[in-house]
Order: sequence, then structure tokens, then C-alpha cells
Amino acid sequence: MKRAKLFTSVKGVEEMMRQQDGLMFDQTEGRGDRQLNIYPERCYQEILGFGAAFTETSAYNYAKMSSKGKEKVIEALFDKEKGLGLNYCRTHIHSCDFALNRYTYVREQDEKLESFSISRDQKYILPFIKAAQNTAEGLELFASPWTPPSWMKDNNEMIHGGRLLEAYYQSWADYMVRYVTEYAKEGIHFSGISVQNEAMAFQTWESCQYTAEEEAVFVHKYLKPALKKAGFDDIGIMVWDHNRERVYDRARDSFAVPGAREDIWGVAYHWYSGDHYAALDMVHEAFPEKALILSEISLGGQRGETAQGAHSSFIGLEIWVNELIENFNHHMNAFVAWNMIVDENGGPYHDRPGGCKAPIVADDQTDTFILEPIYYAIAHFSRFIKRGAVRLGTSVFKEEVKMAAFQNPDGEIVSVILNRTDRVQEVWVRLEGRYMKLMLPADSVTTCVITEE
Repeated sequence: MKRAKLFTSVKGVEEMMRQQDGLMFDQTEGRGDRQLNIYPERCYQEILGFGAAFTETSAYNYAKMSSKGKEKVIEALFDKEKGLGLNYCRTHIHSCDFALNRYTYVREQDEKLESFSISRDQKYILPFIKAAQNTAEGLELFASPWTPPSWMKDNNEMIHGGRLLEAYYQSWADYMVRYVTEYAKEGIHFSGISVQNEAMAFQTWESCQYTAEEEAVFVHKYLKPALKKAGFDDIGIMVWDHNRERVYDRARDSFAVPGAREDIWGVAYHWYSGDHYAALDMVHEAFPEKALILSEISLGGQRGETAQGAHSSFIGLEIWVNELIENFNHHMNAFVAWNMIVDENGGPYHDRPGGCKAPIVADDQTDTFILEPIYYAIAHFSRFIKRGAVRLGTSVFKEEVKMAAFQNPDGEIVSVILNRTDRVQEVWVRLEGRYMKLMLPADSVTTCVITEE
């Protein structure tokens, strides 16, 4: 007999993730017009993990806390039992918009990289990552650059897009490998690296543009050989790292370059341009061996409310849970939020008109922090779905009630159910010929952890 524990978050209820034990799959019949089906024999992608970004912003906010405050933050983010259990995280190669200011690791025109130093990262970012490593189970990291140094680009700026000059393809590849090497000396290893954050973006902050062909050529002729030569052939290279509306086009065009498909491990993407979930299916169908990584998600006002309102209310949790369910149901392997920790102003940041919130909002004046509703959106998945889990087949009776289901390596089944309606929904979860009746509160998220009695 199968038994379920429920963890529920409800709009308007202050206590998040209330637990209910002892529900049984003990009925042989349920309402056919209210069913949520789980099919354990239908297995899809492997789940690599959940994470967020070790930005300099997050690391700076962490550094300002007391020793006790830091311990609580690490527990909240990385402890599997008491926190989120984050285990698949991102960081940036020199500065991004959520750093304190622009910086690189070398002096101007140092093509031989003789001045290369990660001393800037040693102040905030590395101590934060090392503290996380002591708590997180099997923490994996990948790194993304926002731009090469200005002197390597055709616009001679770190900002406003521009392109990497062909004459510096090798220097830039060597720069990225040097970054990986210096971090390795600090005991920090990367499982992945992306060619460029937002490869079509023209931003007021650090940015650089590549065509699909340019990315593929850079990987095949320069970056992959440089990694291999340095002994980092196991680092998976990702392309695109931009919005979903072109994710299939970019994968198709990148993999069309001779040799590139073999050298590119996966496709990273963001969520800022609408749904386009079917595009993920097309990537998977055309290139089933490639990982699909949602490498950045951060509410910025274009998803129903202002960033402040959406993050600080239940709608932020609903939006993120919906995003996670849809992405997983369309072959996503890993989910990575943007900043881990911001201050009350959504920063610090630079070269942009405003900040954002994050799972944790810190107040260094009082040495306290708030767990935002979006923190619990991640928790509904990351606390229960283990690395190596596989997504299972599901079907639901209406669009407003969504579900994704997974089977952990130990056989445990986890389903996450979102009720986006303003009414209580009576549902019947069907699994292997048995039913469990649930009453889903209006505007709620429910995680079911299903085990054998």
C-alpha cells in the first residue's frame, strides 16, 4: 500500500509548507472527471539538480552578516533537510550586472594573461562558495561570462553588446580556462561552462553578442580544445544561455556547424520572453542527448506584477511553481534561479535601472533575513526531488490544475500540484490502479511524497 505525506502552501496563509501525514492510496475508484494520473512506467529526463547564482551581489550580502547569520543563510539555502538543498549552481566569470561594479581579471591589452588574478573573487565569492560546499550535498557549479574584456571586442566596451573580435578567440578561450584553473586551485571545480550569457543581448550592463555559428565555432575550434589541453575535458559546454523563444533555432544552427554537436554538452536558456515550452520539446526531439538547463529566472515586472509585488506576494510563488512544472514537463534537466541573496533595495547592482528580489532578502542593519514566497516555490521541488530522479508521465483534467511527478533513485515518488483557481478543487490522484482523494485549497501548491507503507 502506498502512503503520502503532503506539504502545502496556500495564498493568504502565513505558515508555508504545512505538513500532513498518513494519506493512503486505498481506493479502487475515483471520479474520472477529476483525475490526476501518474504513470511510473513512462520515464523521461534525469534531474540534475536545483540551484541559484553565486553573484558578487549575493556574496557581498552574505559577507556583511554575522557568523551566526551566515550559518543560518547557508542552512536555508543548502541544507537538504532544513533548507532548499541547492546543489546545481551558477556563477559569473568576472563582472556581471549584479556585481558591485565592472571588473576583469587582467590588465588592459594583456593578451598573454600574465596579470591574470582572481583576487577580486577571493574577497566575497569564493568564501561564499566554500561555505556552501561544507553543507551542500554534491554541489555542482557552472560558470557564465557576461562579456570578454573591452579590448577584445569590436565596440571596445564591456557594455552595449558588441562582438568578440576573431583575433581574440584564442585569448578569450584561454582566459576562460585560466579562470577554471585558478578556481580549481581553490578547491572549486566546475561541471559546466556556458559560452555567453544572453548571446543576443544589447544591454546597458556587461553584454556581448554571438551568432549561433560564432558560438559553435568558438566551442569547436577554441574553447573545447583549450579545456581539453588543460585537463578539463569533463566540463560540459553550453550554448545560447538566452531566452526560450529562440532556443530551438539556436540549438539547430549551432549543431549544424561541423564538429560542434559532439563538443557541446547542453543548451542553457532563460525565461524572459514568454512561454514557448514547445520549443524545448523540439530541442529534445531533435537532439535528445543534450541537457536542457534553465540557467536564469528572476521576476522583472513583465510577468503579471512589478518585481517587488510579484516577489513579495503569493503570485511570485505561483509563477515560479508554474514555470518549474511546465519546464520539467518539457524536458528541463535542471533549474537555476538568479541571485541567492539581495538587500532591501534588490541589489547592489550597477549599470541597470533597478534590482530584483531573490529567495532571500537580507537586512545587514539587523543581521536578519526574510525568506520570500519564491523561496518556498523552489522548496516544493528541491527538498524532495533528488539528483538522479527521473520525470514520470502525468496527465491532468484541466489546465488550471497542473502537476509534475518524479521518481527518486530510492523509488520514492514525488508529485507537485498547483491549483491556480480561486476555488477548492477536489481531485483524485491515480497511481498504479489506486486512488488518493485530495482537497486542494484555492491558490495553493501541494507536494506529495509517496512511499510504500
